[in-house]
Amino acid sequence: MVLLADSGATKTTWRLLNSENTSGDCTTGGINPFQIGYDEIVHLLETEFSLSPKGISTIWFYGAGCAYADKNKTVADALFHYFGTKEIHVNSDLFAAARSLCGKKPGIACILGTGSNSCYYDGKEIAMNIPALGYVLDDEGSGNAIGRKLISDLFKNILPQEIKNKFLEKYDVTLGDILNNVYRKTFPNRYLAQFARFVCENINYPQLQELVNCCFRKFFERNVMQYPDTKDLPVHFTGSIAYYFSQQLKQTAAEFGLTVGNITQEPMEGLVEYHSKL
Repeated sequence: MVLLADSGATKTTWRLLNSENTSGDCTTGGINPFQIGYDEIVHLLETEFSLSPKGISTIWFYGAGCAYADKNKTVADALFHYFGTKEIHVNSDLFAAARSLCGKKPGIACILGTGSNSCYYDGKEIAMNIPALGYVLDDEGSGNAIGRKLISDLFKNILPQEIKNKFLEKYDVTLGDILNNVYRKTFPNRYLAQFARFVCENINYPQLQELVNCCFRKFFERNVMQYPDTKDLPVHFTGSIAYYFSQQLKQTAAEFGLTVGNITQEPMEGLVEYHSKL
């Protein structure tokens, strides 16, 4: 059997495939080797992986942070320890997005979830990538970016008091609570990204529509528009932010003269289709 894994900053989706069809799936916490090490990955698998680890001949693991040989080895070693599978392929989540969204055709593949990334895919390989610099240095268009801008605009009184009141009523937090979570606790990107849900729930406010459009404009300007033949190729998206804000995404893409192709919530179904044809 083949085990597929798609891991973002927040969660990992696992799918077991046999020779005929899908045979099972489960979800665990995210596995990013920049955030957790070998021992933590093994512990996560031992406590959260709910499928049988036996009989797996090949593992294709696609994950955030898996674009560097040393980090990929950390993940592969942990997978081998738990599953005992000798054939293990560790690739980036961006490669997963490209294969899932584009198949074997050229295109621009983008991830807009907790974090963001993009690439020019030639139908076989990632031919060009404007680097994602992470949630501290850069994360345009992501849930983290939308949540960060929401918090900033709320507490700097850029947004109307009515929106601020709704936010405080929903989350019952103080500015001190927020700053403590961002600067003193782990995974501040995940913490901030959760507030994108509030934006989505209240997207009828023009100010929040513009907030999202502003984040998407920065993503297009600083990433997508730097690839060759951008206006001649479809631009595809996967991730929760792309999926739930698809209307705003299409509107902003149109401003740049771009053709939006596929928009999926997760890349797994496309990966299943891709690997089923190998």
